[in-house]
Amino acid sequence: MSDFYSGRDDKESTATIHYALDHGCTFLDTADMYGYGENEILIGAAIKDRRSKVFLATKFGVVRDKNNPAVRAISGKPDYVKKSCEASLKRLGTDHIDVSTPIEETVHAMGELVKEGKVRHIGLSEVDSDVLRKANKIHQLTALQSEYSLWSREPEDKVLSTCRELGIGFVPYSPLGRGFLTGQIKSLNDFAEDDYRKHSPRFQGDNFRKNLELVAQISQIAKEKHATPAQLALAWVLSQGGDIVPIPGTKKRKYLEENLKALEISLSAEDLQRIDRVSPHGVAAGSRYADGNMPPKYSK
Repeated sequence: MSDFYSGRDDKESTATIHYALDHGCTFLDTADMYGYGENEILIGAAIKDRRSKVFLATKFGVVRDKNNPAVRAISGKPDYVKKSCEASLKRLGTDHIDVSTPIEETVHAMGELVKEGKVRHIGLSEVDSDVLRKANKIHQLTALQSEYSLWSREPEDKVLSTCRELGIGFVPYSPLGRGFLTGQIKSLNDFAEDDYRKHSPRFQGDNFRKNLELVAQISQIAKEKHATPAQLALAWVLSQGGDIVPIPGTKKRKYLEENLKALEISLSAEDLQRIDRVSPHGVAAGSRYADGNMPPKYSK
């Protein structure tokens, strides 16, 4: 709503947040790096009179520089952890965060914030099974947030099973493949110049053409189910387990309404097998991020 994707509209974004809450979507996810903190301010204002209805998550650890937007520094020092938490609380206009996703080295400091009542639950983001186990020994984790969709199925290798073994919920971000799985993107010309996807590997050249073929097959299955490709993609993620809570991002109420209808789609065992044949592990052409922008590999 505040960064990376073009077409920022805070008024519509606020209305979308209110629509979500009014229709039972109570889990809101943000981060201090989104718009250099502006997204937290937006959400804080939107939920000011309904904080008790919201399960609020924010993240820190990636440090950006307004003078050089390409910079992605990483920090997990204990003093930074507490400083970031206090700053997020102020921007969000709340006295506590329900869940925060730090890097592995900060779990002990996060545990202290839990004791102080400033954070209720702890989660990690984009870590492997080994780091997950090590962190969970320090403090029980509630959630792991990582990319997961029909074209990003890496968590199935080991991470999902580890989450289930340890009793950690899984929160897939980009369950619609950064919008590509909606079927609405036909060429790079569909993106504004300030849209980061214009430079993402999966949206370039041969990768783009190959990925369009994948979407075409998903769209065909969706049509047979009387659904949109986006609804089918979300229904697939939801079908992977009751411990999975996807967070599809949208700035507009009309897309949120479309996403909600994914809950009405029932996928049979035969449907799931067919989808697996069309979109197996590793099917997407191109890496998830451009060089230098991949999520950090946390130390073990």
